[in-house]
Amino acid sequence: MARKIGSRYVALKVLGRGASGTVWQGEGPEGPVAIKLLREDLASDQVLVARFVQERTALTSLDHPNIVGVHDLVVDGTDLALVMDLVLGPDLRARLERERVLTPRLAAAIVADVADGLSAAHAEGVIHRDVKPENILIDNSAGVSRARLTDFGIARLVDAPRRTRATRIIGTPDYLAPEIIEGLQPTAAVDVYALATVLYELLTGWTPFGGGHPGAVLRRHVTEPVPGIPGLPDPLAAVLASCLSKAPAARLTARELGERLRSALPALIGLPAFDVPDPNGTAGRQDTPCRVRPASSRWCPARRRPPRAAGTRTPT
Repeated sequence: MARKIGSRYVALKVLGRGASGTVWQGEGPEGPVAIKLLREDLASDQVLVARFVQERTALTSLDHPNIVGVHDLVVDGTDLALVMDLVLGPDLRARLERERVLTPRLAAAIVADVADGLSAAHAEGVIHRDVKPENILIDNSAGVSRARLTDFGIARLVDAPRRTRATRIIGTPDYLAPEIIEGLQPTAAVDVYALATVLYELLTGWTPFGGGHPGAVLRRHVTEPVPGIPGLPDPLAAVLASCLSKAPAARLTARELGERLRSALPALIGLPAFDVPDPNGTAGRQDTPCRVRPASSRWCPARRRPPRAAGTRTPT
């Protein structure tokens, strides 16, 4: 059923649901849009509403082909919504669920697109803080497939100051940079680390430190080396080694990451997808339901999600 969002927009049908709200396909004065309607408990939080109003300029100023642009913020009664570009393609998680791994060339091309978007955002002083496959959409609307990053700043904004404590870490465990886990102030390097984790996952079907209890995942980010990928071409191996470094200063910038991956694309033509066992011992158990185990256990691939209906995406 259609519903009005503020005075200018109409939400027509649900595209997906996530932890922070629901994404609708809608109509506005200038045509079709996506409307992210946040949960009512978030919309009733006056601290959060004030933060959204404060951040409006930063959220709406990002304009890049590889970023899902935010056009407007709506604060109306119990409604708190972001009005964004409408992208009808699937998110990257849906593609991974369907194909499990991508060819090196396709994986590098997708991550290069996202790196370009991050580079533009970082130049404006905006850090995403929750780069993951669910927040990367595949846009086929212009006849050319391109990856676009969405939900800039949502993780940070939704965690209002009174919710953020030393014991609460903002982000998704599989993709968190070590410095965040150690309580340091995040910089643009945290996005590069998360995006390199996505690249690793696209190549292998697994995140390098995921699986098992979240506490164990966080510990491995901080203490363990990145598991190698046998047969990985040198340009991709070098990119992963740099961008998954424990030290933020040792990582490439987003711009450098995009440039490195694009320069490697010709050498990756024709290479097949890898068949790599899960480095955390979960190979062959991807359909096993997760259970609580001691922190040392790694058998459960927590990042595996149940399949969704085709053509939908689950926002965060």
